[in-house]
Amino acid sequence: MTLESLAAWLRCPHCGEAVLPQPPLTVRCPNGHSFDVNKRGYVNMLASGNRMIGDSPAMLDARQAFLDGGHYAPLRESVATFGSAGLAKGPRSVFDAGCGTGYYLDGVLASQGDEASALAMDISPHAVARTVRGIGARCDGLVADTWQPLPVRDAVAGLVMTVFAPRNLPEFHRVLDPEGALLVVVPTAAHIRELRADGRALDIPADKAERLVDDAAALFALERRERVEYAAVLSATEADQLVSMGPSAHHAADSPMADSPVAGASELISTTVSVDVLLFRPILR
Repeated sequence: MTLESLAAWLRCPHCGEAVLPQPPLTVRCPNGHSFDVNKRGYVNMLASGNRMIGDSPAMLDARQAFLDGGHYAPLRESVATFGSAGLAKGPRSVFDAGCGTGYYLDGVLASQGDEASALAMDISPHAVARTVRGIGARCDGLVADTWQPLPVRDAVAGLVMTVFAPRNLPEFHRVLDPEGALLVVVPTAAHIRELRADGRALDIPADKAERLVDDAAALFALERRERVEYAAVLSATEADQLVSMGPSAHHAADSPMADSPVAGASELISTTVSVDVLLFRPILR
């Protein structure tokens, strides 16, 4: 991250004007709105009073430990493949809306050699800091709320990606280069069904991908879709990490099963990984 590369992504969340770098660690718009840039490589542009809760350090630790075990490696490979296909027609700039630990973004960038750069955004400052630190110089960081107008410039991203994260389709369309692509990963109704059977994880609505395609139809045309599905064999600790790394973590503490282990200390559990990976092209307006 450099102050210049970060500013090149951003616009002011108050007035919409492009921000400019103001050394040593500030970005400022022409109307005088300024934002301090954290020494760890990101800027926080959340509106004051925003009460949305992002991932905690404990949730990110669980996610990092689980992903380091390679259980989602096939999904990461699929995301990297789709990302490469999406970037082929646009600028080599990747905007990850909901970056988490940066696991999938790092995979997309690795598939591009040294040619691509990225903006990692999340509502959790802990997530953004971890992603920027892990990926390094090619990655800038932004703390912002996906549900609000994004403090990101028009048509600046060659690829917008969102993996298990919220989607603001009109804003994604605005920030995406006309030759770029939107990459989305959503779980199917079969995803981690074995862990949901005992009430530890939240239910997943059926036909999420079909509904996404319908919701996106006015702005995006579906170009490619792939189902990634396989059995993952987990230890009891890994099963707990899987539950603890996502939205089910907030539910688990209130669950009557919260004090019951997913499996015995030495028992293995097989659970289904089932997601849809979708690549969309923007419809020009």
